Amino acid sequence: MTSDEILMDAEERMDKAVSVLQNNLSGIRTGRANPGLVDSIKVEVYGSLTPLKQLASIGTPEPQQILIRPYDATTIKDIEKAIVAGDLGLNPQNDGRVIRLNVPPLSGEVRKKMVSRIKELAEEAKVSIRNIRRDANKAADTAEKDKEMTEDDRDKTKDQVQELTKKAETNVNESAKAREAEVMED
Repeated sequence: MTSDEILMDAEERMDKAVSVLQNNLSGIRTGRANPGLVDSIKVEVYGSLTPLKQLASIGTPEPQQILIRPYDATTIKDIEKAIVAGDLGLNPQNDGRVIRLNVPPLSGEVRKKMVSRIKELAEEAKVSIRNIRRDANKAADTAEKDKEMTEDDRDKTKDQVQELTKKAETNVNESAKAREAEVMED
């Protein structure tokens, strides 16, 4: 593998680890209504599990309410059942055309649990990034042994991999801090 290939692979994988974290963080509840809370819910309709966002438009008409408007009114009961089974702590209210979810304000204890969960997710992402760094460094060592790159190129590649690692970890920290701030604000 060339230095460029190693760096490209490492950067792609680190970016993916960061985006997985950001996706996971969007599912963490804050005191405010957010369509991301219900995006990950899968609904059993038409004989298969379908993501909720493919079955309905999801909006937040008020800061404490999520409004789900199914494209097909016959799926409303299935959507309601999936929300209850999703264990989000939200009670769906169905008027036959739309489902309203009132997002209750979070207690201090629940907020602390959410923050600790955010820290866990951030740490998992960092571990994943460090594993990618290890793989990239191993690939550089192997390429040097196989005479595909010089010792200087290997060292330069390792330095660039370390820079990518720092950049990805900074992104993880910033995403986690921003989400923690959202969870802790009233």
